[in-house]
Parts: sequence; structure tokens; C-alpha cells
Amino acid sequence: MGDGEGSTGGGGGGGDPQRLKRIGAAAYDYENDSRWAGYWSNVLVPPHLASRPDVVDHFKRKFYQRYIDPDLIVEPMSSTSSSQSTKPAARSSATPSNENVRARDSGSSARSTAASQPSQTERTANSLRLDGRTIHFSINAWVLVVASLGILPILPKHIASKAYRLSLLGTICSSAYSLYVTYGKPRAWNMAAIQPWLQSIIVAKDFVHLMFSLMMFTSNVHYKIALLPVLCWALDHVARFLRRNFARSSLYRKYLEEPCLWVETNNTTLSLLCSNAEITLGFLMIVSLFSWRRNIIQTFMYFHLLKLMYHAPVTSGYHQSAWARIGRAVNPYIHRYAPFLNTPISAVQRWWLR
Repeated sequence: MGDGEGSTGGGGGGGDPQRLKRIGAAAYDYENDSRWAGYWSNVLVPPHLASRPDVVDHFKRKFYQRYIDPDLIVEPMSSTSSSQSTKPAARSSATPSNENVRARDSGSSARSTAASQPSQTERTANSLRLDGRTIHFSINAWVLVVASLGILPILPKHIASKAYRLSLLGTICSSAYSLYVTYGKPRAWNMAAIQPWLQSIIVAKDFVHLMFSLMMFTSNVHYKIALLPVLCWALDHVARFLRRNFARSSLYRKYLEEPCLWVETNNTTLSLLCSNAEITLGFLMIVSLFSWRRNIIQTFMYFHLLKLMYHAPVTSGYHQSAWARIGRAVNPYIHRYAPFLNTPISAVQRWWLR
């Protein structure tokens, strides 16, 4: 008997993935997520509703859907919870029946007004977010097209140079916008507020993209290999947006579904390709130090960025794998033919892993 009930309960939990997602949303630590404070401060909720736990829980689920798990389905906020506060008063009233009817009518109209207010606010916020996501998608689609043109070797040099700079500029705008939407701005323009804000964004993927694009955009030397990560980032964003927002479109299903599905299933391969291109670019900068186009400061700053990529959670796995592969290929030759390099390499490794 007990076994049968246990198996039934387990099957129900496994057959309802939304239940597990709702449990995860309820257990999420919102207070330690700096994005939640900014999100909640931008939600327009009447003061008499903002203190109610069911309203706060509803917008916590909306926050969880937006930033953590887009597949979570958030039900519209019902008006039954808002009516609970008026029901005891209606039951304890000793007025005549016609006054009770009028009281119930007025209470129901007040409840419907209160319930419609957050739903209208929610629709407005969703439409604004949708407009922002659409602008973000448009920038990345533009970067995808321009970077594809800039990386082609058949274009004239001046056109390829313009495409190179435009694609990097588009990535700068896209990354800066994404950082602003996700993390906002510091609470105040002093070190006490700016330092924790910087610590929260410095390991973000968009911050890495922003620094990479800024370095390449301000460089006097154009490395076409720098467009390869830019192209992969834009491709990943465009594919995700199309799959989330145009899945029911016949045009999407006919022409774009298979490419977008390929991008999503091969995300690890694209990330490894990006990390290899970024590391290769670093070695090209070292080689350029022996030419008239050398830039010592930029090379030094770029290797600091590579160090950040090596340690940042969003890129560490791919960069550590690439560096380990390089070490396995190069170290035997160094030990055999250039053992005097072991000391400087050990010093560089200590700085790198610090």
C-alpha cells in the first residue's frame, strides 16, 4: 500500500516538470541576487499590494523566469487571494440582506479593479521588455551580417576594414546594453557603491565580450581572427531569440529551424572555437611585438583579459581545456630543447593562476 502511494507520487513529480521548476523558483535565494533588488524596484505595484506575500511571490517567479529559467510557466495572478481579506468581514456582518448584496457588489468591483491593476502593469512591463529584447536582437543580427562580410577574404580591404570596425562597435553596444539591463548602474557614484557593482559584473559574459570588443576596436591593427568570437556570440544570440519568439512561424520552421537547432545543440563546439580564437589572437599579439606594428600596452592588457577568461565561470571551462591542450603539445619540446625557459614559464604560470 505504502509502496504504491510512493511510486504514484514519484511518477507525478517526474511527469510534471513545471512543478519542479516552481519548487526551484520558490527555493531560489533572491535576497543574495543583486539583480532582484533592481528588478523589484522597477515593478510598478500599488502600495497596498506591494506588501502582500502572494504579489511578491508572483513577481519573484517572473524574475526567475526572466533571468534563471525561461521555460518556467508563470500563471496570471488570480483575484481569489485578494478576496480573502474581505470575506471574513462579509461573513461577520449583521446588516440586512440588501445591504449585504450591495457590500458584496462593491467589494467585487474593488477586487476586480485591484486585480486588473497589477495585470495591466505587468503587460506594460512585458511589452517594454519585449521592445528592449527586440532592439538587442536587431543589433546582434546586424553584427552577424557585418561580421560575416568582414571575415570574408574576397572583399576589398577598405570595405572589410569598415565591416570589421562596425561589427566590433555593434558588439560593444550590445554588450553594454545587456550589462545595463541585467545589472543596472551603481546606487551612487562613489567607491563604496561602484566597487561591489564592478565585482558583480566583472565575471559576467557580457563584460568579457565588452572588454574584448573595446580592445580590438581601439587597436590600430586589424586581426580578422578577432571577428570569429564576435560572429559566434551574435549567432548564438540570434538563434536563441528566433527559437523563443518565432517557433510558431511557418517561415521560421521552413528555413531557420534547423540552423537554429544546430547552433543550440553545438553551443559547446562554438564556445571552444571562440576560446581557441581568443588564445590564438594573444599569440599573434606576441608575434607582432617584433614588428613595427607592436603595441606593448595593448598586448599586456589583452593577456590580463585572457587571464580573466581563464578564471571567469562562464568561460573558464573552455579556456582551461584549450590551455591544457597547448601545454600537452608544447611542454615536451621545451623540456627537451629549451630547458632554460622552465624558470620564466613557471613565474608566468604563478601569475596566471594567482
